[in-house]
Amino acid sequence: MRKFLVLVVGSVGVVYGDIGTSPLYAFREALRPFSHDGISQQEVVGLISLMVWTLTIIVTFKYVLFLLRADNDGEGGTLSLLALLMKKTGSYTPILFFAGLIGAALFIGDAMITPALSVMSALEGLKLVTPALSGYVLPLSAAIMIALFLVQSKGTAAVSNFFGPITVLWFLAMAWGGLIHIGDDYTILQALNPLNAIWFITHAGFVGLIVLGAVFLTVTGAEALYADLGHFGRKPIQTAWFILVFPALALNYLGQGAFVLTHPEAAENPFYLMYPDWALLPVVILATLATIIASQAVITGAFSLARQAVHLGFLPRLQITFTSETNTGQIYVPAVNLLLFVGVIVLIFSFGDSESLATAYGVSVTGAMVVTTLLAFQFLRSVWGWKALTAAAILLPLFILEAVFLSANLLKIHDGGWVPVMLALAIMLIMWTWTRGSHLLREKTARNDIPLDTFIRSIEKSQHPPVTVPGTAVFLTSVGDKTPAVLLHNIKHNHVLHEKNVVLTVRTSEKPYVPDDERVTLTTLSERFSRIELCFGFMDEPNVSRALAICKKAGFKFEIMQTSFYLGRRTLIADPNAGLPRWQDDLYIALSGLGIDPSSYFKLPANRVVEIGEQVTI
Repeated sequence: MRKFLVLVVGSVGVVYGDIGTSPLYAFREALRPFSHDGISQQEVVGLISLMVWTLTIIVTFKYVLFLLRADNDGEGGTLSLLALLMKKTGSYTPILFFAGLIGAALFIGDAMITPALSVMSALEGLKLVTPALSGYVLPLSAAIMIALFLVQSKGTAAVSNFFGPITVLWFLAMAWGGLIHIGDDYTILQALNPLNAIWFITHAGFVGLIVLGAVFLTVTGAEALYADLGHFGRKPIQTAWFILVFPALALNYLGQGAFVLTHPEAAENPFYLMYPDWALLPVVILATLATIIASQAVITGAFSLARQAVHLGFLPRLQITFTSETNTGQIYVPAVNLLLFVGVIVLIFSFGDSESLATAYGVSVTGAMVVTTLLAFQFLRSVWGWKALTAAAILLPLFILEAVFLSANLLKIHDGGWVPVMLALAIMLIMWTWTRGSHLLREKTARNDIPLDTFIRSIEKSQHPPVTVPGTAVFLTSVGDKTPAVLLHNIKHNHVLHEKNVVLTVRTSEKPYVPDDERVTLTTLSERFSRIELCFGFMDEPNVSRALAICKKAGFKFEIMQTSFYLGRRTLIADPNAGLPRWQDDLYIALSGLGIDPSSYFKLPANRVVEIGEQVTI
């Protein structure tokens, strides 16, 4: 029970940190289109009703009750869902493939905008404490972001353990702020009736469509909620939502609505203004701390997504550092950390305040949610075996609602909404280039492949066999039934063959984790040749040295200090006539340069690795 409560508190801090910052700016941005003409009582009630029921329909029903059950062996997120679908269908389909790329790209864009928007929104409360502090918002925001990204390499455990209880306190403070003002005008309780939300949508006209873009800010973080499923599990996340998070958010929005009804002048910043003067500075500090953990949540979510993308072949092998000996979900990806840091700092100083940045926020969130709904439709058909009409009947209303929200946010393209679109397109182009280039490279090298059994027979029957040297040679290759190029080069240039030779392939499963008893497949090909296939889940650490130790149980004698690992190192040369345009060739070559050395990626002993290079045109 105690462990369960710890998971519940942790999920409040990590999973719901992003959603918990939305009251800072969502209602304020929704009121902005009415700033000149004012907003009526019925419109306020309808607007709050729309915000509360958006939380209910999208977060409660879609994510908390449905998608948390659409897990891939306990892991969630767009790429986990894609991997699960690929495991059922057996191959990539263009629609699924591009849906996965788009969803992943939009999430990375969200991970850049969320820290900048959340922290600036929190610190802008300093302007209400005293106008003299207004000039410190930008430098303080940048300083917090610099510190946050610098500590990522130290791991997230200490940050999460510290901020979990603070985020619980933050939700309690939001609930208290709402409760003390609901009595200002009990008319606001009519917002609990969904008919008022429907009335607002049907009567607000074009202004209502603009407002919808701000209303959707209430559900920011729902994608991160799904992505963090593997860290805490379904039950703690659901318990935290129903017991604390959803009641606190609903009470806060109701309180803000009642406060604006009695104090129309507070529409400029209703969240902070509804707190007593003595509580304003503590709430600003608490909000700032809460936004830091919200930023931490999406940053670590981006790390997890990058690792999944690497294992699924969407990105080159990036350096991934595990920051916890017990929790494999706590990782650090330097390249992604640097990318997010540069993006966040540029956004902070380019937009200057949270009001301007909020216009750019909704596109990435709504786009990612639409993609997830499309994947969920295929999940219901392929995994749960639902008929297409049944799945459509369940998801079509949700898809239409999210499409309307996406359309509303697309109206803000010229006001900054182009930023997440361009970020997503750039990231998608990178992943598509890497995937396509790797496929063409495999096709080209396959033309010169020699079947492994043919090679073994030729060696055994040769009248002039290579010189035999003692020890074991392990040749890494991506195609287990073909002769590794590095083996052929070794014989060609060194004229030697070891006593024992292992053709080793590493395969990534669509499952997040693979148990040790399913890790190794050993096949004896001849007296001198064996084939070993190692299988890792896309959330596993691909530690080849540790996995090979398991081979001893299967009867394969393996001594690390008598073994040499042979790797092929390719130098890529651009060829515009080989399949990709010249610019994409150059991009693919640049991306390959970002990839970590295979010996480090597979955790091979540095003093036992032999590399043989070759030039390949692409």
